[in-house]
Amino acid sequence: MRITVLTVPDCPNAPLMRERIAAALDGRPAQVEGEVEVEVVEVTEDAEAARRGMTGSPTMLLDGVDPFAAEGAPASLSCRLYRDDEGRLEGAPGITALRRALATAEVSRAGADADAGAGTECCEPDALDAIGRAGRGRRAPAERGLRAVHQAVLRHFAATGRAPGTAGLEPVAAAAGRAAGEVLAELGREDFLHLDRAGRIRAAYPFSAVETRHRVRLAGGVETWSMCAIDALGVSAMLGQDVTVSSSDPLDGRPVTVTFVGGTARWEPAEAVVFIGRREGAGPAALVCCEALNFFAGRASAERWARAHPEVKGEIIAQDRAVEIGVRTFGPLLAG
Repeated sequence: MRITVLTVPDCPNAPLMRERIAAALDGRPAQVEGEVEVEVVEVTEDAEAARRGMTGSPTMLLDGVDPFAAEGAPASLSCRLYRDDEGRLEGAPGITALRRALATAEVSRAGADADAGAGTECCEPDALDAIGRAGRGRRAPAERGLRAVHQAVLRHFAATGRAPGTAGLEPVAAAAGRAAGEVLAELGREDFLHLDRAGRIRAAYPFSAVETRHRVRLAGGVETWSMCAIDALGVSAMLGQDVTVSSSDPLDGRPVTVTFVGGTARWEPAEAVVFIGRREGAGPAALVCCEALNFFAGRASAERWARAHPEVKGEIIAQDRAVEIGVRTFGPLLAG
């Protein structure tokens, strides 16, 4: 991935932009294709600003695209300001916003390279590529009201801990000229959601409308459930807030807790791991994958569980890798 910072000479906010980009990248492994390249380019003429897509100093481009572009904003050499999550104006995007932008760019980049494998099932071990849905990602398309309704569902879960009813989604769907039930059905067919036979939302990855092994407590006190270990690890990045995940080892019931503070995860016990896999057969992730993606108190416990379940194909992964998969899969869902 190529990151370009466009700035006028001596821009007072350019150092802040570079500092926050470094913080957003801190601790991240190599990206989908090679390591991240960060380039700073000084722009002095209006024509060059227009050619490069610069709408104020500093402007950040990810592989040539401005993730914070405002529709209709003209090319400019003037000072550019950004709103943080609390609405305050600053000279650079917040670290959480930058992480989301990076994750979205990674999803788009990986999705473009995944067409050859698009026919594979979403949870085959070789398709657990940190993207989900065989590289197609879990961010619903913008057309036909799909993304708007999907995001409304996720925000309702985050605000209440529960799934919304169809009636509450009608105004969002109506903006796209559709009925909420129709949009939900399409989201269900594409496995962005999992619906019961009555069309009610049973899961909106990463959230579950019914109790699971994985409880998620949000910073404001809302409690909900996640579908699996990887889903739970993506909630903090998706919402941009501190989160506590409380789960248990499926073999012996020992508690496993992951606490996210400022985007950093703390694991208890320190030797905990995650098993990722899938059961035999085809179907949505809720049925063939989620029960096979769990926290374990240690590697030995995960190995014993895997030996006892030969019908599950998968592997044991370390904490950093598990968090990275969760962030890259769910971090972009509420962006744009």
